[in-house]
Amino acid sequence: MTTPTALRALAADPVIAVVRAPRIPDAAALCEALAAGGIHWVELTFTTPDVVTHLRRAASAGHRVGVGTVLTAEQAEQGIAAGASFLVTPGCRPEVAAVARAAGVPVVLGALTPTEVAEAVDLGAAAVKIFPAKAFGPGYFKDLRGPYPDVPLVASGGVNEANAAEFLAQGALAVCAGTDVVPPTAVADADWAEITRRALAFTAACGSARR
Repeated sequence: MTTPTALRALAADPVIAVVRAPRIPDAAALCEALAAGGIHWVELTFTTPDVVTHLRRAASAGHRVGVGTVLTAEQAEQGIAAGASFLVTPGCRPEVAAVARAAGVPVVLGALTPTEVAEAVDLGAAAVKIFPAKAFGPGYFKDLRGPYPDVPLVASGGVNEANAAEFLAQGALAVCAGTDVVPPTAVADADWAEITRRALAFTAACGSARR
């Protein structure tokens, strides 16, 4: 997926489920449960044991799945080899950006301050993840739009049903749904019906601001 294609798809479908769990019984089934609830972007993370195997299985099943908490070039290479369609970092990681750029895979680099946003742009980020978004709230995205009107921003950290639509309305291209949608226990227990229910509630809450 090229960066322009990814951004168009994300603008039209602006929720990314971020999965952190002690184990994932069936990554493909997890993605299917989220898709049934209207969430088609899934970020597995390197904080989950054996994440590369889960990523490979979900990608092989045709799901749009990426990998996050990517801190090193080696992790970036492992994720791409396993089929990640995008990479996500918690902060600016030049070595991760370099691997993504060489492979032609979109990377969402983490940032918080205006200076870090500029650094992420200079490193070739497809989008910039503002983390933790709850630290400054939805209005911060409107503020960042002043100096950075053309930078795609993703809200991550503390985004929930109550505030997701406001983050989108204030200028976020997309929002990340975390444990409110994918509780670690529900993932580990393969409670796919519960995850679908939570995904439906989250996407419904975003409805008024969706593009």
